[in-house]
Amino acid sequence: MTNDLRLNLPPYDVRLGGTKERPTIFDMLRRRYVALTPEEWVRQHFVHFLVDVKGYPATLLANEVRLQVGDKQLRADTVLYDNRLRPRMVIEYKASHIALTQRVMEQISAYNRLLDVDYLVVSNGIQHFYCQRRQGGDGYAFIDDIPAYSELEAGTEPIET
Repeated sequence: MTNDLRLNLPPYDVRLGGTKERPTIFDMLRRRYVALTPEEWVRQHFVHFLVDVKGYPATLLANEVRLQVGDKQLRADTVLYDNRLRPRMVIEYKASHIALTQRVMEQISAYNRLLDVDYLVVSNGIQHFYCQRRQGGDGYAFIDDIPAYSELEAGTEPIET
């Protein structure tokens, strides 16, 4: 099923569990097995990409971050925090067969109204869109790639427009 799906992300040593009827995948951030859905397959690969390739500390990443807007509960897929536990990046995942549309960008923008991060990322495992805050905080611009964590820690400046 899902574990045969090829993504545009580096492979990693996937840990599967559960049963044939209810498969699970190990989430290193939550330190437990979670239901294996097409979106979760993308999330786990992207998180491993951030940690293994981009050098992001797993201790500063969190999955399924609860957000509150009035009486409405939202859930950001993954959030990267800085060393002072301020949000720096929010990531929204979709299953690989889901198109990354304007509606997905609006969804992540809603999360960002609460988090006010420097980077927005959306991925369906095949396509990835990265946005960085513009200099002066006036919106976001698309960028080709997200920086390695060492660049973020060095204080990557907002991009000029």
